[in-house]
Amino acid sequence: MANTYHQLYIQIVFAVKYRNALIEEKWRSQLLAVIGNLINETGCKTIIINGVEDHVHCLIGLKPTITISELMKIVKAKSSKYINDNHLTNSKFSWQEGYGAFSYSQSQIDSVYKYILNQKEHHKKQSFHDEYLNFLNKFNVQYDEKFIFENLK
Repeated sequence: MANTYHQLYIQIVFAVKYRNALIEEKWRSQLLAVIGNLINETGCKTIIINGVEDHVHCLIGLKPTITISELMKIVKAKSSKYINDNHLTNSKFSWQEGYGAFSYSQSQIDSVYKYILNQKEHHKKQSFHDEYLNFLNKFNVQYDEKFIFENLK
């Protein structure tokens, strides 16, 4: 076969360190655009990115030559540097270690897109903690809850 063909859809969810509500609405869209550009620069395809004060959801088309861990290392390092270099928060900004990555089929993309698009409304009814645990349970990911989130110091 002369070419490589792929169709890999991944939702990645990651949080602000200690789940602090630091992502302000006045610069959130700017941050989401930066994250989207960082994803695209790796050769992956940004489908939608959205988030609220304490976490971000990304739906991407994953390029098979880059691992999710490589992608997240780039995205989290460069986006936190962007936030800090532009003094968007009063203190040093960091993302929490780790992330959730969940795969979807082509037929699910529209519903996942709408889910990510409506994060603000969704989180009026459900906390990020509960949302994240629901993802882990829905995808049958084994976990120890004491290692899910970094606690405040």
